[in-house]
Amino acid sequence: MAEENSQNGGDNQAAGQQNPNQQQLQFAVQRVYVKDISFEAPNSPTVFQQPFKPKVGVDLNTSSQKVSDDLYEVTVKVTAQVTHSEEGTTSFLAEIEQAGLFRISGIEGAQLDHTLGAFCPNMLFPYARECIDNLVNRGGFPPLMLSPVNFEAIYAQKKKRAAEQAQQGTGEQTTQ
Repeated sequence: MAEENSQNGGDNQAAGQQNPNQQQLQFAVQRVYVKDISFEAPNSPTVFQQPFKPKVGVDLNTSSQKVSDDLYEVTVKVTAQVTHSEEGTTSFLAEIEQAGLFRISGIEGAQLDHTLGAFCPNMLFPYARECIDNLVNRGGFPPLMLSPVNFEAIYAQKKKRAAEQAQQGTGEQTTQ
């Protein structure tokens, strides 16, 4: 029994020691901010005199860029266009670029790409969602509560499309 305890203690010490060459994993949100914001109601005040039967279209994009050694900016761009369903005229257009600065180290390659393409946008989207709702409300329209977004699925689809395009590009080159 005493031998087992000393062996387990030794294993724990070995597990607790880090390789000095191995970089520590670090992830921290440095700042969340609005990079760009826009609201347009081109057909007001006429649009307020009609029954409001909205048709909502939402466009969503993400991007990221390296700012310095371990600092990355991630941006989620949300564009919501609401048209009057009967006439097709634009009721309003709300757009925001919600950004964040993230300090990330110890993650590289595919893991870093996934973090910047899915994890960080998941953190930023609630801010963008709240801002769009606030803009629309201040424009005199009923609240626009955007549904939650699964950035993991969007990231997976983006990767799948990129792989298919790369495969098609390779296939086309070999047949020529």
